[in-house]
Amino acid sequence: MHTQSDESLYHEMRSGDELALEALYEKYERLLFSFAHRFTNNDRLSEEVIQEVWMKIWNGRVDFNTDKGKFSSWILTITRNAALDCLRREKRQPTIEVEERDGGYDEPVERTVIERETASEVRDAVSELKPDQQELIELVYFKGLTQQQISDQLNLPLGTVKTRIRSAIQSLRKIIDGRER
Repeated sequence: MHTQSDESLYHEMRSGDELALEALYEKYERLLFSFAHRFTNNDRLSEEVIQEVWMKIWNGRVDFNTDKGKFSSWILTITRNAALDCLRREKRQPTIEVEERDGGYDEPVERTVIERETASEVRDAVSELKPDQQELIELVYFKGLTQQQISDQLNLPLGTVKTRIRSAIQSLRKIIDGRER
């Protein structure tokens, strides 16, 4: 049985072929859910992320370029960005959801509190970096851009971007280590 490549299915889907969308969805559904769940640690949020990803793709709000890489890498990047956006939106919500099962909880509240405190400490440490280092950390870790995307966006050679990111991470470690002492 001959199967079509992801790229050709994508192009057919962009031409309005719902069967191509369905084929891509069936192929990537589990992978994307698992990948989103690594970020959200929540079934409901992961489902929302996946729905958002497919809506963006179907409605043409994101566009795949075969010259820039594989379809699978592209769709995982979109999923990661959507998951991070979802977490940012959830973080702004004042309520905390705790699902109860058999008298226990899905996720200990203490862990959630510690993760939020840690994220806050990292954000504070990032704010102490030089402005150019702050920008790189923001683009890599909070916006989820690849080094190549950053290189293109900032109009810098890829090697320079890699070196500057490494330097920014080292500076960030020094700031965080200095606080722990």
